[in-house]
Parts: sequence; C-alpha cells; structure tokens
Amino acid sequence: MTPAATPAPLDRLSLNQETVRQWSLPDLANGCARAGVRGVGLWRAPVREYGVAAAARLVRDAGLRVTSLCRGGFFTAQDPGERTAALDDNRAALDEAAALGTGTLVLVSGGLPAGSRDLPGARERVADALAELAPYAAERGVRLAIEPLHPMYAADRCVVSTLAQALDLAERFPADQVGVVVDTYHLWWDDTVGAQIDRAGGGPRANGTRTDGEEAGGTETRGTAGTRIAAFQLADWITPLPEGALLGRGQLGDGAVDLRWFRERVEAAGYRGPIEVEIFNPALWARDGAEVLAEVVDRFRRHVGR
Repeated sequence: MTPAATPAPLDRLSLNQETVRQWSLPDLANGCARAGVRGVGLWRAPVREYGVAAAARLVRDAGLRVTSLCRGGFFTAQDPGERTAALDDNRAALDEAAALGTGTLVLVSGGLPAGSRDLPGARERVADALAELAPYAAERGVRLAIEPLHPMYAADRCVVSTLAQALDLAERFPADQVGVVVDTYHLWWDDTVGAQIDRAGGGPRANGTRTDGEEAGGTETRGTAGTRIAAFQLADWITPLPEGALLGRGQLGDGAVDLRWFRERVEAAGYRGPIEVEIFNPALWARDGAEVLAEVVDRFRRHVGR
C-alpha cells in the first residue's frame, strides 16, 4: 500500500495565538490570512473574552482553521471540590473546542498538590480524570491531547514530563479519544524521544534512542491510522533561561533544538497534521505582530521545512 502523500510543511504551518500575544483576535485572523498562514492555535481566555461563537465565525470567515485549543487539564487536586470544578471546566473547554471546529484540546496535567511529593499518585489522578472526560470528548469529536512539559515544571504545572509518561496515560484509552502533544521545547533534551515518537505512531522500534549519526526521520513512512500524535508544536530552547522560566521560549533557529529532525521524525511516525509555532517570549510581544509573523514564516522555511 502506497503511503499517503505528506503536504509540504509550509502548507501546514499554524500560528499559535501566544506567539503574537500583542495581537487581538481580529488582528490574528487578518494577519494570518494576509501572510498565507491558514491555521491558528487559540487560547481559551481571549476566545471567551471575544465570544466563542464570534471567534469561530471570525476565523472561518478569514479562511482559517483552528488547529488546537489550549488549555484544559490541571487534574491533580486532591480536594473533591477542586477536582469537580476542574472536570466541569474541562467539559466546558471541550464544548468550546467543538464550537471552534478544532478536534484537539491541549491538556496541561497540573503540578503536585501543596505539600505532596507523590508524583506517581498525581499521575494516577490525571488518568482518573481522563477516564471521566474521554467519553464526553468523543461525543463532541474532540481529542484530549496530553502535553508533556519539561521536568522543570513538574512541581507546579505538569507532572507529566516525558513523552513516555504521556503515552503511558494515553494508551489506556482509544487513540481517537486521547492523544499526545509533541512540543520541541519540552522534549528536545530526552534521548529516548525518537523511540517514543515512533511508539506514538504505532511503529515497531522499541529501543530507537536517537544517536549522533542517525538519519533524521529514518526511511519509514506510516499512515495516520492509530497515531497518538494529536498536535505538533515548535519553539526553540535558548539560554540563559529567564527568571520564572515560563516565558523563555526561543524563536525558531535561535537555540539548541534540531527542529527539522523533529518534523521529519513525526512525519515518519505518520503525523500529517498542522505544525504549530507556539513561542512565549516578551521580546516578540514587544515587536510589531506582522513583523514577528513574517520572521516566523522565514525561520520555519529555513529550519523546519524542506
């Protein structure tokens, strides 16, 4: 069987709203349409402020599609009332994703509860929440996408730190209900990430640790059936990290990440979806949004695409 053709990378480029936080939602839609970027990743707070139905109409009228909605999650609370509130909020997020026409709700799992040091127990609470939400997500045609965050966020933001941990959770559920996010900023450091990307695609390599001489992406190209990769996001890793670390993502090509290797590897694992640039960086937010977007497109061509 001949593998399905992979669309050219630039045709799949999506701009996450946080990369140009200085832009309003209309600015984002108009700017992307003018630049020929056909996908946008949205965040719940500005979408709610604008109005979910109005945002869906705005994006649609601009000829764009919503590639993901961020974020759901924060499942690790031990207090029953807090847990119920989190589940209710995630159901609302799923409703919003469906209204926006995206099939992907990105999840940040949540950090350790105050006073706790039990990482495995916190991950089990994430699994319990997924079990409650997965059927609701399926009814709305939205996939829950577990995003592993760099280990520096494990205490306060996300107890899921590796792609392996994310897949251990996701594989308890049908692939069309629960998937994973491959985000270069969070995963570039892990020497098992190549094998885990293959695992996410249903590939046979069990010990495919990346080595220095490895051909990026290998030679296999698999179809999309069964892939767990729900979203693929790009940002570079730059140092020194700023105080607080949350806002230190780098422009494509400015740091240590082999971005093209990641793109080729997820494609070899069967991923054919959007490639979303998500950069949290105050230096970008201080600039003209159109200039930032033009730079993103140029850097994407040079460091990600063919």
